Amino acid sequence: MPDKDGGISLEEQIERWRNYLRRRQAIHPVDVAELEDHLREQVSVLVEAGLAADEAFLVAVKRMGSLDALSREFAREHSERLWKQLVVVPSDSGDPRTRPRTDAIVAFCLAVAAAVLIKVPALFGIQLDEDAGFYARNLSVFVLPLLSGYFVWKRRLRASTLRWLVAALVAAGVSANIYPFAPGGYTETLTALHLPIALWLVVGVAYAGGRWGQVGGRMDFIRFSGELFIYYVLIALGGAVLTAFMAMIFESIGIDVEPFFESWLLPCGAVGAVVVASWLVEAKQSVIENMAPVLTRLFTPFFAAVLVTFLGTLVWTGRGVGIERNVLIAFDLLLVVVLGLLLYSISARDPRSSPGAFDVVQVVLVASALLADAVALWAIAARITEFGFTPNRVAAVGENVILLVNLAWSAVLYARFLGGRGAFTDLERWQTNYLPVYAVWAAIVVLAFPPLFGYI
Repeated sequence: MPDKDGGISLEEQIERWRNYLRRRQAIHPVDVAELEDHLREQVSVLVEAGLAADEAFLVAVKRMGSLDALSREFAREHSERLWKQLVVVPSDSGDPRTRPRTDAIVAFCLAVAAAVLIKVPALFGIQLDEDAGFYARNLSVFVLPLLSGYFVWKRRLRASTLRWLVAALVAAGVSANIYPFAPGGYTETLTALHLPIALWLVVGVAYAGGRWGQVGGRMDFIRFSGELFIYYVLIALGGAVLTAFMAMIFESIGIDVEPFFESWLLPCGAVGAVVVASWLVEAKQSVIENMAPVLTRLFTPFFAAVLVTFLGTLVWTGRGVGIERNVLIAFDLLLVVVLGLLLYSISARDPRSSPGAFDVVQVVLVASALLADAVALWAIAARITEFGFTPNRVAAVGENVILLVNLAWSAVLYARFLGGRGAFTDLERWQTNYLPVYAVWAAIVVLAFPPLFGYI
């Protein structure tokens, strides 16, 4: 039976899925009732998070594919029809917040608002090319409150949660501008780097809605973050091609468009693309989830091999790590990428599956990253001993200690899982519970370091 909006009702969609599994039981024996309970639970959670019933069914079936081969076949065979049912929604459908067209309009308006907001300081004489420090400190303030607002609107958060989010966003904006930073100084750079990390937790609370206190809600935010990165990079690459063609064709008629790129297209496009990419992740959620696990599985062995080779070479040659600042920054970035691979591997894995070869590779990656982090900490300690304390070195020590604790306990939990002495959900819970630690440290760097180190 069609629903009141003229589409296929949720119950009929579930009935078709159920019948498909029953017809194929002879090939793949499954407990249909148990899987249906899990499917309905997933749909219920997604509906509470703000999705429409048909959106929730589509996403839930796609996710069920990681648990059951028949659900994966059903999703693959029916995906085109399901997407058409999802996207083609009559204009008089029930809640306008769940209509894809309305979501697109709201996201586009917020993207335009972010683009306008980043140009507002120019009205007061603060130019991008003259006060790069101001824009670096406030870049996340220009866009992340609007992105949070998109999810507040979509998830319909409670007033108490909304007040907390507003307070955090206001505090972020004030902290980025109240201190008398030395132009181009250490603490100004640290603020520019750490404020987005602190604010990303605010976005996570808005994204998860009422599920932030649950492991599943925080894990969904991890998935969203990885998928957003993929889409943002794709948009950036497309934008680079567009600007290259624009520069070429306008140059042919003797017009230099570089000032327009630098003053308008690049800053406005950079902040607006964050909102647009987030909307795309939401709109095409079940499609992009098939991309990120593939990329993770592709790069995890390579990073593990690089780290193992590096550690082996370090031991074989007896050489120490160079203590130059740029080398240590690159080293820290490598560890952050490794942590990102671990996080997204965990988020994309079925926790009920048995340990496999990829899990062994993950343990090798974690163990080698743990040893590499210990080497980095030793190098930073040597630099502090030789040259003394600076904001950069203290921040680097704190970040490496945080990574060290995370990787150490992750290695223990993963080893327990491989040995059959622990559940994979323990690792999921540890990683999701640890997320606020990064934001808290980032907030400490933003709020405490400038006055502590004299705003240098």
